[in-house]
Amino acid sequence: MTQPHSLKDLVARKGILQAMSTHSPISAKLAEEAGFDALWGSGFELSALYGLPDVSLITMTQHLDMVRAIVEQSGLPMIADIDTGFGNAVNVDHAVRAYERAGVAAVVIEDKSFPKVTSLIEGGRQEMVRIEEFQGKIEAARGARRDDRFTIIARTEALIAGLGQEEALRRAHAYVEAGADMILVHSKSTSPEEISAFIDAWDGSRPIVLVPTSYPEMTVERMRATGKVGIAIWGNHAMRAAVTAMQRVFRQILDDGGIHNADREIVPVAEVFRLQDMDEVKRLETDYLR
Repeated sequence: MTQPHSLKDLVARKGILQAMSTHSPISAKLAEEAGFDALWGSGFELSALYGLPDVSLITMTQHLDMVRAIVEQSGLPMIADIDTGFGNAVNVDHAVRAYERAGVAAVVIEDKSFPKVTSLIEGGRQEMVRIEEFQGKIEAARGARRDDRFTIIARTEALIAGLGQEEALRRAHAYVEAGADMILVHSKSTSPEEISAFIDAWDGSRPIVLVPTSYPEMTVERMRATGKVGIAIWGNHAMRAAVTAMQRVFRQILDDGGIHNADREIVPVAEVFRLQDMDEVKRLETDYLR
């Protein structure tokens, strides 16, 4: 399903969009039914789905195939997390063309070196590319897109890498200069104060995108009060919720020696049929199978 709206227009109209992480079409359907405004095509979640660490091991083809499958099953705008752009500016050009054709509304590209290491791991290698190199990636993304409504979000990992506020702001301004439509600033601090300091110092020239995984006290209400945040991404909660539920149910089945108790705690098969649109299959069979 094509994405009919510009994220920039939606932010201007609504104020703050809430994007839920997704790693599969069924998780996207559940996010849409819950009432979220957008989807986050999470590299972390898709890596986890394959049982792999989030260190640039899944390929662009694997990521794009799943993003395309999600877009086909959902009417929500998709923000595709393409990490470092799968390489240099030439790779970014190729990726943006492919993701736009797939119907996504936006891509997020981060300023770490390829291959990257997931941001929130304790003691992880967090190597940054030069500002000028990343500006080239943003410019390549802008040159590759066919529709100006396709949103390019530049993500700076300066705070993740421990480079401080001044460097984070310097990079963010440079990325706006290169043509970024929004700025995602990331932090692994368990307090929202580091991000709040960045927001206070930001000139507001572009909306800020936040992923408050490590600082959950940063609520939508608090973001809205700044007047500078355009999108809140709940970055890995679909996968974490799925793992929580599966661990609990799997353990219960073994402990009980059967499914007699666990079966009462999970959705019936009929609910999965609903999410699979089995009623439409039955209609098609009735109408056309002869």
